[in-house]
Amino acid sequence: MIERAAAAALVGTTRLLVGARAQWRAAPPAGQCLYFANHSSHLDTMAIWSALSPAQRARTRPVAARDYWDKPGLRGYVAGKMLHAVLIERRREDRDGDPLDPVIAALHAGDSLILFPEGTRTAERLPQRFRGGLFRLAEAFPELHLVPAYLDTLHRSMPKGAHIPLPLYCTVRFGEAMQRVGGEARDAFLERARDAVVALA
Repeated sequence: MIERAAAAALVGTTRLLVGARAQWRAAPPAGQCLYFANHSSHLDTMAIWSALSPAQRARTRPVAARDYWDKPGLRGYVAGKMLHAVLIERRREDRDGDPLDPVIAALHAGDSLILFPEGTRTAERLPQRFRGGLFRLAEAFPELHLVPAYLDTLHRSMPKGAHIPLPLYCTVRFGEAMQRVGGEARDAFLERARDAVVALA
């Protein structure tokens, strides 16, 4: 009950700071989703999660970097107890096996996920080239709804290096779900996925 109240407070705070209003370009898909978006701010995860409906949030977990989010104090509490984040190792020296193993396990468990395919934040308005993880997941889970999303002002509200967000209103635009086409090459798929996010900008 306490965690539920804390999550509701997190959503309220995020919306107060940056708005995080959802704008759907197509009907939200029913079933398991992987939301993928541009990444320019530490608020990106909370903005997408807050923009989802309560029913969607209840089954959606963000994929996050362990070296940033798995910390003692408030950051670790938010990641672990409120967002139930799927933590992955970005540093090669700390990896034990495939870094996508926790993500694959979460998908097998039926969770929906939030993923940033660029792999790191950028100050640019448009996403950089996507890394291959999104392709691997689409290939392994062909029934998964791949939902592109675009965060429209967070690259200016809380860019890399900032600690306090500027009060700029952010809209989270969700596009029509896509799926991998049978036989589609990795690079072609990743370019198509990036184009789906860019089209929402």
